[in-house]
Amino acid sequence: MTALIRYQTDLLVRSQRWLAPVLLYLAFLGVGVRSGQPVLDSLGYTAAGILPVTAWLVRVCVTQEPAAARTVVAAAAGGQPRAHLAALLTALGCAGLLGGAATAVVLAISDPSSTDHAVRVPLPPAGAAGLLATACCVLLGAAAGALCGRPLLHGRGWSIAATALVTLLALVTTGSPAKYAVTGLVTGSLTGTVHVPVLPLLAAAAVTTAALALACRLTSVRG
Repeated sequence: MTALIRYQTDLLVRSQRWLAPVLLYLAFLGVGVRSGQPVLDSLGYTAAGILPVTAWLVRVCVTQEPAAARTVVAAAAGGQPRAHLAALLTALGCAGLLGGAATAVVLAISDPSSTDHAVRVPLPPAGAAGLLATACCVLLGAAAGALCGRPLLHGRGWSIAATALVTLLALVTTGSPAKYAVTGLVTGSLTGTVHVPVLPLLAAAAVTTAALALACRLTSVRG
C-alpha cells in the first residue's frame, strides 16, 4: 500500500491538479482569517473550509489516471479495490497535511482570547480542539468525495453537483460531526471555553471508514 500511495502522490504532484483546491482554500483563509482575531473563531473557520477542499482532492485523485493506467495499476496492486483505496488515502493524507498546516498558522497569528477579548483562551487546548475539528472535516470531506465520485457516480456533472450538496449538508445538518465540531469552536469563543470534539471525531472516523469501504468494494462491480 505504501508504494501505491507514493505512486498516487507522485501523480497528484506532477499533474498540478491540486493547485485549484489548494489555492481556493488559501483564498478562503485570506478572506476570513486575520492576525489578532479570536483564536477559536478562526480555528472554526479554518476547519470548515477544509471539508469541501478534501472532497475536491478526493475527486482529483480518483480521476487522475486514464482507464488503461487504472487497469494496469489494479492488476499490479492485486485488485481494483486496493488501488482505489490508495487514491482515497492519498487525498485524505494531503488534505490532512494542508489542514494541519493551516491550523498551526492560525494558532500562531490569532489572539488567544474570547470573541469579546475579555477572557483568555489557553492555546494548547485550543490547538487540540482545532486539530480535532479539522480532522473531523477532513474525514467527512473524504467520505463525501468517495460517495459522490467514481465508482458510484461516473457522470461529471452529477458527481460535482452531488459533492457540492453533500459537503454543504455535512457543514449545516444537525447531528453532523463536522457541524458539531465547528459549532463547538465558534460558540465556545463567546465565553472563552474550549470544547475538544473527541466524540465527533470518532463518529466522523466511523462514517468515513464505512464510506471508503463501500466505494472500494464497488470498484469491482462498477469500475
